[in-house]
Amino acid sequence: MKRTLFVMMIAAVLLAACGTRALAPAEPSYVERPAMGGGDSVYVEEAYAPEAPLPQGTMMPSTDKAGGNVDAAARERLVIRNADLSIVVKDPEASMTSISKLAEEMGGFVVSSNLYQTYTNSGLPVPEASIVIRVPAEKLNDALEKIKVDAVEVQSENQSGQDVTSEYVDLESQLKNLEAAEKQLTEIMSKAEKTEDVLNVFNQLTSIRGQIESIKGQMKYFEESAALSAVTVRLVAEETVQPIEVLGWKPQGTLRDAVQNLIYFWQDFVDFLIWFAINFLPKLLTIGVVFVLPIWLIVRAIRNASRKRKAAQTPKE
Repeated sequence: MKRTLFVMMIAAVLLAACGTRALAPAEPSYVERPAMGGGDSVYVEEAYAPEAPLPQGTMMPSTDKAGGNVDAAARERLVIRNADLSIVVKDPEASMTSISKLAEEMGGFVVSSNLYQTYTNSGLPVPEASIVIRVPAEKLNDALEKIKVDAVEVQSENQSGQDVTSEYVDLESQLKNLEAAEKQLTEIMSKAEKTEDVLNVFNQLTSIRGQIESIKGQMKYFEESAALSAVTVRLVAEETVQPIEVLGWKPQGTLRDAVQNLIYFWQDFVDFLIWFAINFLPKLLTIGVVFVLPIWLIVRAIRNASRKRKAAQTPKE
């Protein structure tokens, strides 16, 4: 009986090991595809959903690898998408409120919002805001168009996506094999008579159930992230990007020209000092030593001799 239980435990563990593999955290690889159900293209950002831990110390099933690839190609693609938008608006606070209502009306929600104060080039304080929302993936393009309706200017718009279909199919295969192993271990534990056998089976069963929960969490994360697209919107006040203009006069242009001329002056002046110190100054010193110094010495000697003659000719009293 003990040998039979041992063989059955080994078989269940091997089945579980063949049904799992180690999944390293996937690097974000962004691709595009039509939305599920034939709708508009959609995008979701993985970073805004909590990531469920992946099972560790597991292996890829060799028997289901080909079948998993076929399933991944045949089934509808599962893509996590996101969109980033930066727009200029007249009132950032009012626009942020409008975007929040839009998310709720479309069946989504607000992830985060932030209203803060910034300053223009002239030092005037102006409001600025940022907001992150989630909307149903099939309504992403519609949401972006509605957000841009009140925009004075669209500074930037980016959309990206990550295809996780293969990862999801792998997780399904692992889950199927782990659940089969769990069923076998449960039957083994019900037939075990010795306490030692029961504990051994229980430990194996606990480990497999932990892996099952991890895989289910990861699959749920993929499903929810693909179903709801994340949209990050930066709201810039119109005063921030508008130039100062008074009756057709733009002082920033005059100021720019004045500063530019000042910079040119100092550049020319520094260039002159460098040329003078390196090129002309050594030449002047050479001319002084060769020509000026001898003349100065001769003049000085003549003056000294003249003073001595005058002193000798002066009658002594």
